[in-house]
Amino acid sequence: MPKTMRTVRDLIRANYQSLTRSERKFAQALLDNYPSAGLASITAAAGNADVSVPTVARMVNKLGFKGYPQFHQALLQELEAKASGPTQRRANWASEAPETHHLNRFAETVTQNIGQTFANIDTEQFDAAARLLSDTDAHLYVVGGRITQALAGYAFTHFQAVRERVTHMTPSSATWPHYVLDMEEGDILMMFDIRRYETNLIRLAEIAADHGVHVVLITDQWVSPAAEHAEHTFTCWVEIPSAWDSNVATMMLLEALIAAVQEECWPRIRDRYERLEQLFNATHLFHKSG
Repeated sequence: MPKTMRTVRDLIRANYQSLTRSERKFAQALLDNYPSAGLASITAAAGNADVSVPTVARMVNKLGFKGYPQFHQALLQELEAKASGPTQRRANWASEAPETHHLNRFAETVTQNIGQTFANIDTEQFDAAARLLSDTDAHLYVVGGRITQALAGYAFTHFQAVRERVTHMTPSSATWPHYVLDMEEGDILMMFDIRRYETNLIRLAEIAADHGVHVVLITDQWVSPAAEHAEHTFTCWVEIPSAWDSNVATMMLLEALIAAVQEECWPRIRDRYERLEQLFNATHLFHKSG
């Protein structure tokens, strides 16, 4: 599977309207148990979804695969990509890297990531998440993982200026039960989790959802298992010519959400900004020239 190709999950979503009822039945069975349901033989996969083998074959063709073996291989590659560490990631891109300068390869890949990310955002879901995040009757909690805690900190700093009642959860999962203790039904948990997905974040999403908390998950194209407990899930393309994944597309999506929340209730936020500026001036936080 080329690095710029959509995941099988994305292909199903993009082609869902063209599927027949029986094909949709198999597609839903696959999405409900993804990707495991597609890793069996075609006969077993069809039987588990209670559809015929020709139905599975037709759906696979509609997704753009030449046959079930290629479809099966794509799912296996996704599974490998989810678990790959820095050494394997570098080996993957190095084997396919074109003969151009590193800066050119990097810029081209990041641009593709941004395009793929924004092309696959459901605008209705984006608007719904923005409305949810602008609800100041609910407390907003923000958390990230080992790498994505930097994104969580960035989100917290901006949302703290935009709205009231925002809490940045510490990186230490040992402290999270104390935050969950104060969460109430209707509160919001914004979570960042990219491969390799962190067990503690997945468990936190599950516990929060069980408490009636709205979970907004920002993850990568392979999708964190925390999505099972999220009300809104946004996938960002992250692969670059590096042993590490990129947060550029993720940052752009986050900034788009912050801007959307700001516009959702601008008059109230404008007053908040003005009062914040008065406090900045009173504390002489920023240097003024002249």
